Amino acid sequence: MPWIIFSTPLAIIAYFLIWFVPDFPRGQALWYLLFYCLFETLVTCFHVPYSALTMFISTEQSERDSATAYRMTVEVLGTVLGTAIQGQIVGQADTPCLQDPSDSALAMEGANHTQSTTSLKETQNAYLLAAGVIASIYVICAVILTLGVREQREPYETQQAEPMSFFRGLRLVMSHGPYVKLIAGFLFTSLAFMLVEGNFALFCTYTLGFRNEFQNLLLAIMLSATFTIPIWQWFLTRFGKKTAVYVGISSAVPFLILVAFMESNLIVTYVVAVAAGISVAAAFLLPWSMLPDVIDDFHLKQPQSHGTEPIFFSFYVFFTKFASGVSLGISTLSLDFAGYQTRGCSQPARVKFTLKLLVTIAPIVLILLGLLLFKLYPIDEEKRRQNKKALQALREEASSSGCSDTDSTELASIL
Repeated sequence: MPWIIFSTPLAIIAYFLIWFVPDFPRGQALWYLLFYCLFETLVTCFHVPYSALTMFISTEQSERDSATAYRMTVEVLGTVLGTAIQGQIVGQADTPCLQDPSDSALAMEGANHTQSTTSLKETQNAYLLAAGVIASIYVICAVILTLGVREQREPYETQQAEPMSFFRGLRLVMSHGPYVKLIAGFLFTSLAFMLVEGNFALFCTYTLGFRNEFQNLLLAIMLSATFTIPIWQWFLTRFGKKTAVYVGISSAVPFLILVAFMESNLIVTYVVAVAAGISVAAAFLLPWSMLPDVIDDFHLKQPQSHGTEPIFFSFYVFFTKFASGVSLGISTLSLDFAGYQTRGCSQPARVKFTLKLLVTIAPIVLILLGLLLFKLYPIDEEKRRQNKKALQALREEASSSGCSDTDSTELASIL
């Protein structure tokens, strides 16, 4: 909780300053780089303990799974809310595209002369207003989390000595086979969906020709994901988590293939967007719901370990950030080589083809690789049941041992 409490106000300040335009034009790039990196660092300081709380709010697997489903539903809903707020506020002061992308320098000069100072100021104020609204929601959610959640410790952990060192814990965690296989599969599937997410707006604008519809299409995807997370939660409790991973994440492949070969059709695109949201829900929920099972398995194999949960979650978050960075790098380099023109009203055919590859073919390959790695993941439903029984026996033993120690202490005080 201290990490969440102290990182929140600093993250709010950094986020607001990202959208503030300083008066010194030569140092603006450094300004944005500094505060963006600072914001990402502070958000990580919030996200890691926030995610790790899953292991400390209950000792029951079913309750942890329910908490994970609830957490991911709210996260997707928060993404929907943020997209809607940013899109509606900033969309009122959107900067027009450049009509002549083949001569971007002249076009930019013309745009700078035609756009009034008042219009530019309105755009800057719109971004600041959206940042202020989102920052307010951030604070409210952090307060609710801090005041409404109480941590619980495992009974057998309370008798342990102080937590092991970070480097020893890291060595044990990264040598745990199920965790390595899980994060490898998680990395590839996350990279696949981040490629789609990062290039979706450009794909809708230039390849499909729906410049004014991409915000609504993105909203359709995220709303579909929000409503289907509870369905996937029911599915994984009924058929198992590995089966849910195969069915949920692989269901995106047919729709990505359809997008690759279909003509520009708005109705079909909306249908594909809603269907894609179903797979996005699975990609959000299922890998995170499998992580507590890995930690339980680790505790059984390393019963003397204590305080390693943050290491598990921190590297899960690290690989999420890593996938985001790789996705951004691949997209930027690919579009640059293809000749992408910033703010152009149209793009060369090579750019449209590159966007289609980034949104369809590349994610399909990454999804298939991720599913292959998930196939090697050893914790199935039978293994989960065995681990649950073993942990329950360990808790009962620790509880009875604690009672015996208490009785002995009381007897000694009487004597």
